[in-house]
Amino acid sequence: MTEDKSPSKATIYDVADHAGVAISTVSRVLNDSQDVADGTRDKVHRAIQELQFRPNRTAKSLAEHTRKTISVAVPTFTTPFHNELLKGVRDRLDDEDVDMLLCDLEWEAPQRTLRNFLEGGAMDGLLLVGVTADNELAEELSMLGAPVVLVGTHLDNFDSFYWEEEPGARLAVEHLLEQGYSRIGMITTPHNNRIRNARVAGYRQALEEAGIEFDPDLVVHGHTRKHDGFSEESGYEAMQDLFALDQPVEAAFASSDVQAIGAWQALREEGLEVPDDFAFVGYDDIKVSRFVGLTSVAQNMHDVGNTATDLLLSRLKKQGPEEYVSRLVEPRLQVRKSSQRR
Repeated sequence: MTEDKSPSKATIYDVADHAGVAISTVSRVLNDSQDVADGTRDKVHRAIQELQFRPNRTAKSLAEHTRKTISVAVPTFTTPFHNELLKGVRDRLDDEDVDMLLCDLEWEAPQRTLRNFLEGGAMDGLLLVGVTADNELAEELSMLGAPVVLVGTHLDNFDSFYWEEEPGARLAVEHLLEQGYSRIGMITTPHNNRIRNARVAGYRQALEEAGIEFDPDLVVHGHTRKHDGFSEESGYEAMQDLFALDQPVEAAFASSDVQAIGAWQALREEGLEVPDDFAFVGYDDIKVSRFVGLTSVAQNMHDVGNTATDLLLSRLKKQGPEEYVSRLVEPRLQVRKSSQRR
């Protein structure tokens, strides 16, 4: 017999095991599907009662809700990058009778934090940002009984808005090459992840297509781990490594605008001017970049947040498109003074 668990510990998997049915059957019972035999439905309900399982959402809770709640889960809401997206979400919700519940997933273990969050309470819709979902997590999301819109990743059978990182990195480096720079460094993060690897690949491809041999010594990162390495401190530290090279670089592509801003400060302390002595291109096109004159690869985060929220709301109202939306957001280079030769 399955060991009894407290309400905070019992999961949908425990219910399925206790009732001797598939997880998909439990999901259909929770969502009041008629495609379940009466005897099977009774077994599932008994398991739910005995385990004191509290599902995230049920038909009853939906009926009781007079005001909808959407959850927005992000790796962190303290970075300028995610703030841009959250502003887009907020702007779209201004005229809606909908509450927003914000979840900080934390950089170190976003999937684990997300699972804990999903087990913690009811939600009517979920906007999930920047989390790569494995098959198990994808199955859990599909059983929420609530619409889910993904941002920054793509999965079949989910609405998603996502980017391809290599083309954006190529745009940045190709621009520096067009400006006449040939010895170009790259500031990245210490983490071996999908975004980091794709942007390095784009950097390398642009150089090699221009006939310039890729030099791994020109790819540097700081040691500060905050925000997964996408921080001003990390950019400042990485710039120190570029200074230490035997043959100096004349320009750099930074994997984020905040890294570029930190590196820019390191240049100032060396008495160097941008762009007279050194050129920069960043990534993300956060708001401050427009004021300091930083050339950057725009990901249109405000617009994506706004549009993704609009789609989520339409799903809540049963007014969305019949097919899942899968939208590739094209990067755009916003050219400013930091990369332009005078």
